[in-house]
This record gives sequence, C-alpha cells and structure tokens, in this order.
Amino acid sequence: MKKWLCIFWTTARKPSTTISLGVISLGGFIAGVIFWGGFNTALELSNTEEFCISCHEMENNVYQELQQTVHWSNHAGVRARCPDCHVPHNWTDKIARKMQASKEVWGKIFGTINTKEKFEAKRLLLAQNEWNRFKANNSLECKNCHDYDSMDFDKMSRTAKVQMKKAAERNQSCIDCHKGIAHKLPENMGASTGLLASLDQAASGTSFDSGSTYYSVRTLQIFEDEALLTSAGELNAATAIKVVEIKGDKLKLEISAWRKTKGFGRVLYEDFGQNIVSGFLTKELAQNTSALQLGSKKTDEMTGLPWQPISVNIWAQSDHFVNEIEPIWSKGKEIYDTSCSVCHSQPAPAHFDANTWPGMFNGMLSFVNLDGDSQAVVLKYLQKHSSDYSDAH
Repeated sequence: MKKWLCIFWTTARKPSTTISLGVISLGGFIAGVIFWGGFNTALELSNTEEFCISCHEMENNVYQELQQTVHWSNHAGVRARCPDCHVPHNWTDKIARKMQASKEVWGKIFGTINTKEKFEAKRLLLAQNEWNRFKANNSLECKNCHDYDSMDFDKMSRTAKVQMKKAAERNQSCIDCHKGIAHKLPENMGASTGLLASLDQAASGTSFDSGSTYYSVRTLQIFEDEALLTSAGELNAATAIKVVEIKGDKLKLEISAWRKTKGFGRVLYEDFGQNIVSGFLTKELAQNTSALQLGSKKTDEMTGLPWQPISVNIWAQSDHFVNEIEPIWSKGKEIYDTSCSVCHSQPAPAHFDANTWPGMFNGMLSFVNLDGDSQAVVLKYLQKHSSDYSDAH
C-alpha cells in the first residue's frame, strides 16, 4: 500500500506532458460544477416533505398529527411542511442541521422508533430535543413566517394581545409558549394550555355574585365601558376585585389600590409602600379624576414619595377569575419550586421583602422559560409570602 501511495504522489507532482494546464483547469471546473450540482440537488431532495415521510416512523406518527392542525389547513391556505419548521433556511445552519440528522439515519437502520409504542416511549425526548433547538436559535424557523414587526395586535384576541405584546418587547422565543401546535404533546402534557391551565379550568366554573371578591388568574385587558371598546388598561394576575354588576359574560368591577402621585399615576399597587402591582390604567383614565375615587395622600418615609388610595370601576370579561386566592398561590409555589431550582437552591419567599423580590426575580428570568402570566403569578406569590407578610420573619 505504501508503495502505491508513493507512486501516485510522484506521478501527481510531475507536470503533464500531453495535457495542457488549460484543459486540466477546465476539467477541474466542470467536475466541480457536476459535483456541486449533484450535492445541492441531493440536499434539496432531502428537504422535501416526500423525503421526510418516506419512512413510516414519520408518516404514521407526526405527519398524521400535522394534518389535524392549523398549520396544515387554514383560512389563508398557507401550509407549513416538514422542512419549513425543522430545517433552517440559511445554508450554513442547514448543513449543520443535516449533520445532526445523521443520527436519525442510525435510528432508522436499527429501528429505535419503528413501532408506535417505541415512538411514544421516546416522544418526550424527541420533543425536548426540538424544543431545545428552537430555544437555541430563538425560534428562527417560526419567525421566517411569524414576525413580531408584522403582527397586527388589534386583530388578536384580548388574551393573545396582552401576551404577544410582552413577547414582542423581549423578542421572546416562540417555543416558550407554543408547544404542541403542530404535533401532539408528550403524555400528561396534552391537556395543558400553559402552566396556568389548571387555573383556567377552575375559572371556567366560577359563578359570580354582586358585592363578592374574586381574583384574576391571568393578566387581563380592562375597559371603561360595558361594550368593551374603550381601553382602561390592564389588570395584573392574582389581583383582588369586587364585582359591582353582572351583564352576561361581562363584569363591572371595582379595583381598590394605591398609586404614587408622581407622574401620571397609571400604575396601581396593592398596598401602601409596597411595589406589588395590581394593574395599569391608561394615561387618559389615570388623569380623569371624575372617574376615580381618590383618598388622602400619604408620604412613604423610606422613599419620600407621596402615595394616594384610589378606587375605580372598570369592565372586563368574566372568564379568568376564581373566588379563592389559595389555588393561585399553590400554582405560583409549584412553578417557583420546579422552574427556579434548575441552577441552584432557590431562596425561601420570606428571605426578601416585597420590594426586593422584583429585582431578584427579574435576575432569574434569563435562566427559565416562563410566559408572561406565569411570571406575574410567581412574582406576586413571592411578594405576598415575603418577609413583609410572614410571621416567621
């Protein structure tokens, strides 16, 4: 073998005596074109939906699920095919993805998911691999079609509008909130519409009585009028309200809070001197003293800022309220215990006071994946169980 290698190298180093340099260059160029054309053609063929479902592992499982979703059939007639979501569009990332996919060929050869039972047993692992990939590239494939700058928030549902605006401000990865939109979620996740799904279910069965107190389970839009046309601002999650009037699926609510009189006084706080946010008023409503009931001002000795009690009547949809606060605190504790202990042992809620927790909690958010509502619930749980409200401290 060594002898033949030496002969080949010696021959390759010698100048050609019968073929010109131009012919050799032209031949090399043609060979390069043929090679590149063949390589690119094979690459594009492997990016077709036909190629993706050529093995029954995909065709009999996830492909069937895709056909039942809005990404397959919708009013706009736009269909997302397998490569649209699972193969990056730019060339370098596409090549890297193809190299990663070589493991799938190994799995096909050795039948790691060649039956329905094997596939379901590995569904969570397969899903997590894709979720991690989307998280790493900030859901690049999603944003090839769904761009924050192109969204018309006014055409969204009220709940979606609140969440999508917050996500756009942070350029949040789509996969943080939108799992299970093209394929079934792994076992025990199918009923979930987010971490607060159980609270949504509880809220759907709430009956209302005038004069009673209820608690919001999500961030909600509030309105000045019964027709829900004139925005009054937002109501924060886990905020107490009193029902004044019931009109079908709409409620007239009374919010009692405090606000700082410096500025427009738009932010509503749960208690004097405590930065526990109950909601936000629009600039117009915050300045409309005829629509507000205002109490005597009181100065916070620690900050020197004047505070004022405020009461305002607003309208909202009735579908996100529960009549007890404990289920919300229980969910907040569950999310905090499971999501905020990934990197270290999280501090006890009573370790900090209510005004220190927002800064500490914001520092944790870069390490966890929580939607806006879940963040609001966890933060308020921590503040309401802080040293300011704990007998032990």
